[in-house]
Amino acid sequence: MIGKIFITSTGYDPQLGKHIKDPFLGPNASLGACRPDLRRMVGEGDHVFAISGKLRNIRQFVMGGFEVERKISAAEAYDLFPEQRLHLREDGQLSGNVVVDADGRQHELDGHDPKTFEKRTPNYLVGTNCIALDKPAEIAVAREQTLDMLRELFKKNGESPFDIVGHYGASLTDEQVWQLREWLLSLKKMAKAA
Repeated sequence: MIGKIFITSTGYDPQLGKHIKDPFLGPNASLGACRPDLRRMVGEGDHVFAISGKLRNIRQFVMGGFEVERKISAAEAYDLFPEQRLHLREDGQLSGNVVVDADGRQHELDGHDPKTFEKRTPNYLVGTNCIALDKPAEIAVAREQTLDMLRELFKKNGESPFDIVGHYGASLTDEQVWQLREWLLSLKKMAKAA
């Protein structure tokens, strides 16, 4: 088993920034459009974790993660997860992480370079055992503790998550995966008890 942790794009934060469409952390957790490099590297039983994107004067936090249940194509995801097909929300922001249309071609809302399309459609990650910090109390405590947790987890100092996990993200050992999962669950319990 391996684990991967990465930072979402600048400006993306589920509470204070732009809507995060990928990864989807919730029922039918998935990673389907972003990070084709990472999606290619992991397999069934591996774990993926995501950190919110950078915002000025806002602490980033580990938003959650999931275990990879299986890998499928974007075309299969189109059929299995209609709620994750690309669409515009009422506020005009893009949502969904299935980048193909009904014919398996690049969806008209997918703004990525068509030359990269073929590289982005394999290895849609379907998750299980998802842990998502989505309630305000959970997010607040995660913002306070994330940097210290990452420093301890990687035995590395840094002033931001980027300093610790880097631009391309970082790999996690079995032990680090379980530490991170236990920490996320403890934050959910702590927030619930408050």
